[in-house]
Amino acid sequence: MFEHRVTDIFFDLDHTLWDFEKNSALTFEKILFDHSVKVTLDDFLGVYAPINLEYWKLYRENRVTKEELRFQRLRRTFDAIGAVVSDDIIHILAHEYIENLSSFTYLVPNALEILEYLSPKYRLHIITNGFQEVQEKKLIGSNIHHYFDQIINSEMAGVKKPHPYIFELALTKAKVEPRNTIMVGDSLEADILGAKGMGMQVLHFNSNREPDHDHSIMINNLIEIKRIL
Repeated sequence: MFEHRVTDIFFDLDHTLWDFEKNSALTFEKILFDHSVKVTLDDFLGVYAPINLEYWKLYRENRVTKEELRFQRLRRTFDAIGAVVSDDIIHILAHEYIENLSSFTYLVPNALEILEYLSPKYRLHIITNGFQEVQEKKLIGSNIHHYFDQIINSEMAGVKKPHPYIFELALTKAKVEPRNTIMVGDSLEADILGAKGMGMQVLHFNSNREPDHDHSIMINNLIEIKRIL
């Protein structure tokens, strides 16, 4: 199914293995309650999710800083739903969100089964745009850290996917040629096109329900990897 023999598989983390949406929702449920922020959680999350994706895109493009991302995605959400929340409280929430997020450990359905299936056959690695201070905790807390040989994050690389250098760094550390790898990720822009541009083979886990395309094989559930590899 893939043109070249595969020895190494690189995974994105958030939205691909680690269930970001569920863990994020549980984190917000806790911190909004702790600080008596009177909003309906479903209303908040419905507005927050697309704003968060928008700010991560800006962050990948170096158009906002980490601090701006963390603050503005909350400020914009509260403003959009008409909730009166002070900047001071938002700064506290932004800090506590990061502090608490990695304490929740839900994985995407079938993630563990697929890692168990792949790990005897291939070397597995992570390439993530997440913040270094939390990604390691997510992997350890979810008990999947031991599956991965190399764990590359954007703060380590100094650039974010889809910048070529983060893929180059990952390939160098893994000591593997691009054509003998597969990148599995949820973002067409950051994971699929970024890795493909480096000569890696790619597999799009379409957890964000992006439109169909012909850049790679697309799957909607990780369990489908069993019929591909």
